[in-house]
Amino acid sequence: MTGPTWTFAKGHGAGNDFLLLPDPDGDLALSADDTVRLCDRRTGIGADGILRAVRCSAEPEAAAMRAEAAWFMDYRNADGSRGGMCGNGLRVLGRYLVDSGRCPAGRFAVATRAGVRQLDVPADPMAPVAVLMGTPVLPGVGIGAGRGVETVEVVLGERSWPAVQVDMGNPHAVAFVSDLTALGDLRSAPRVEPAGAYPNGVTVEFVVSHGAGHLQLRVHERGVGETSACGTGACAAVAALRARTAGSGPGRYRVDSPGGSLWVTVRSDGALELAGPAEIVAHGRVGPPAGVRAG
Repeated sequence: MTGPTWTFAKGHGAGNDFLLLPDPDGDLALSADDTVRLCDRRTGIGADGILRAVRCSAEPEAAAMRAEAAWFMDYRNADGSRGGMCGNGLRVLGRYLVDSGRCPAGRFAVATRAGVRQLDVPADPMAPVAVLMGTPVLPGVGIGAGRGVETVEVVLGERSWPAVQVDMGNPHAVAFVSDLTALGDLRSAPRVEPAGAYPNGVTVEFVVSHGAGHLQLRVHERGVGETSACGTGACAAVAALRARTAGSGPGRYRVDSPGGSLWVTVRSDGALELAGPAEIVAHGRVGPPAGVRAG
C-alpha cells in the first residue's frame, strides 16, 4: 500500500472484529492486497474483515439505493474478497456512524451489496445495536414451511452432516450437531457436497439446539475462517431450525457463539432482526512506512 496514511477505527460485535475505513467521498483505492495486509493478525492490525464507509452519492455500486440510504457498507473479507452482507459488520458500522457524528442516533438506513438495511442505533455507545436483516431464502421453501427443505452435506475430516441451505444476502450451510467441542479446530474450510453447490464459497454453521429459543454455534466464515461470532450465521441458524420444525417455537432466539450472545427476532412478516453488542474499541492511522500509529 502506497500513498498517504489512512484513518481507521476498530470495532467488534460479540468478538467478530472489523476495521472501519471512513471514505465519505470514495477516494480510497482499497485493493485485495491492502485488505489482506491490514487484516493479518501478525503483520497488520488484525480483523475478520474491513468495512469501508462511503456515501452512496460517491459509490457507483450504491447508485440504485441513493434515494433510500446516505451511506454504503463496502464489506471486504479478510482474504480480500468482497462480501454481499455482514450482520455484525453492519451493526458495528452503524455504531461508528453514530459515535462519529455522521448519523443521528435512532433509526436510519445503510446500503449494502445485498440491499438496503434498517438499523436502530441508540445514543448510548454500550447499548445493543439492532438491524433488520430481511427475509431468509431457503431453496424451495419459505421460512417456517417445514417441507421441501433442500440440503447439502458438510464434511469435516471423516464425519459428515446434512446441512440446510440458507441465503441471508450471503450463502450459508447450516448443520445441526450434538457436540460443538468435538469438532476440533475449524482452521480449514469444511467441504460441502455436492461439489459445485457453492461456486463462490459458503459460510458453514455447526449448531446445537438447547431447547426453546436457545441455540449455540460455531462458524467457519467464507473468506475468513472460524470467527468468534457471525450475524448472518446466527440468522441462518434460526431460519434453518424453524424450517426443520415447521416454524414452531418462540419468535425470539438467543444464539451463543464463542465471542458472546446475539439475539434474533422473527417478525410476523418473516423478516429477521439481529441485535447484540457493537463497540468501537480503537482509532488510529495506518500507512507506509510507519505502519500503525495511535490516533
